[in-house]
Amino acid sequence: MENLEVYKYQKAKEKVEAIKGFHSNLFSYCIIIPILAYINYRTTSFAWVLFPAVGWGIGLVAHWMNAYGYNPILGKDWEERKIKEFMQNDER
Repeated sequence: MENLEVYKYQKAKEKVEAIKGFHSNLFSYCIIIPILAYINYRTTSFAWVLFPAVGWGIGLVAHWMNAYGYNPILGKDWEERKIKEFMQNDER
């Protein structure tokens, strides 16, 4: 029973760290991309700022999906179901 509580605590801690990391990434995106857009606007007429904005944006969406447990292919609780399945199989 104590191991279960430790496991739940570790999973919760990992989840909080992932969410905190996502928010840091989002904050950085909201600061850096406008700076790059300003530099782009002042230096050239080619909109190169779109490349880092879209690339980082894709990574940001992936980070969000990971942090909040959203997985359109495998389902929301796929990881938890598999962990429970493997834990039950190990007990036998």
